[in-house]
Amino acid sequence: MRINRERMVREQIKAKGIRDAGVIAAMLTVKRHLFVEEAHNAYEDYPLRIGHGQTISQPYIVALMSELLEARKGMRVLEIGTGSGYQAAVLAAMGLTVFSVERIRELFFATRELLQRLSIHNVHMKLADGTLGIPEAAPFERIIVTAGGPSIPPPLLEQLDDPGILVMPMGEQRRTQQLVRVVKDKGRIYKENKASVTFVDLVGEYGW
Repeated sequence: MRINRERMVREQIKAKGIRDAGVIAAMLTVKRHLFVEEAHNAYEDYPLRIGHGQTISQPYIVALMSELLEARKGMRVLEIGTGSGYQAAVLAAMGLTVFSVERIRELFFATRELLQRLSIHNVHMKLADGTLGIPEAAPFERIIVTAGGPSIPPPLLEQLDDPGILVMPMGEQRRTQQLVRVVKDKGRIYKENKASVTFVDLVGEYGW
């Protein structure tokens, strides 16, 4: 599987413009096939099912979102939508402390068990409505949302540190979104669209 990871990084990550050394090293390190239902297709260039109506993004999107965070080792990151745990594992391999929220009970327990089995100890999970964040652990220097919503949930902006960066798929129509990077700096909010994407719905009080 190491050969598959090397091919994935060469053909899907570097070839598409990802340059962050920490992201590339993490994508080489984390065994993606352990986080999906179809292990034989784990390193191909498309999303895969992880059960319960959820999917895992193709490798390039995982790498792109990770790079857009511009995160440095030791930072605290809030992830909304743990899913199978792959994105969280990549962030953890980058040396970040990850606080991750999952709303689907079955996924939460299965993923928590998997991360424990893989000895990934710098991911702290919570079973809850992700649009509310984790106020008791805020603020977070970085926030990543792995589901698409109509707008940025106000609690997440409140929990984003200043300065801080948030990355989220956003759009007024379901499954048609722009990957948006939000920068908070000295109390001001700056938004920029980075890519057209398709994500599962962000469900919750401030989602769909």
